[in-house]
Amino acid sequence: MKIQLLLVMKYNYFKMIMCMVCVWTSVGCMNLADKKTTVEIKDNKRHYYPILAGQQKDISFNLKNTGEHPLMITDIITSCGCLKVNDDKNTFSVPPGKERLLTLSYNSSKNVGYVKHYVTLYGNFVSGEIQEIEFDINVVPNAMYTKDYEELYKEEVDAEGGFKRFVDGDENNKGYYMDEDFDKSIHENR
Repeated sequence: MKIQLLLVMKYNYFKMIMCMVCVWTSVGCMNLADKKTTVEIKDNKRHYYPILAGQQKDISFNLKNTGEHPLMITDIITSCGCLKVNDDKNTFSVPPGKERLLTLSYNSSKNVGYVKHYVTLYGNFVSGEIQEIEFDINVVPNAMYTKDYEELYKEEVDAEGGFKRFVDGDENNKGYYMDEDFDKSIHENR
């Protein structure tokens, strides 16, 4: 009788351990990206007051997970190179019922006039694969002096140390070519 009781207890322990392993395996293999959720983007489609060309502007959007599953942002794509995600994290998650601040840095030196920007969020949204944040701003040139594109380019090259000039030479000293030069062989020494 004692042996039978011991066998039954071992069998029950074995069943209990197998059930725990099955539950643990199924929970571990669950793909949270397949669990869709809803998000609320507070104050989307903003219109900012004008700024001077060359000024930086930090823009923050509050993302609230209004669904029952974790919000998984898998990528953030901006419509312009003048917009950067401040913390350089293009992937993050927001637990259900919680909020997260998405902060972008806008460099207005690359734009003049009315500008509309889009920030595309990729994630596990019920409404589809993407959500868009949009805002517009009017970038006003300085009334005293507005630099042209060549001056802006020269400043950018100089800020990087001027290495492009060492490799390629100055833009105004590259010489010229004639149509006949295309007819010559590269092996002729004239």
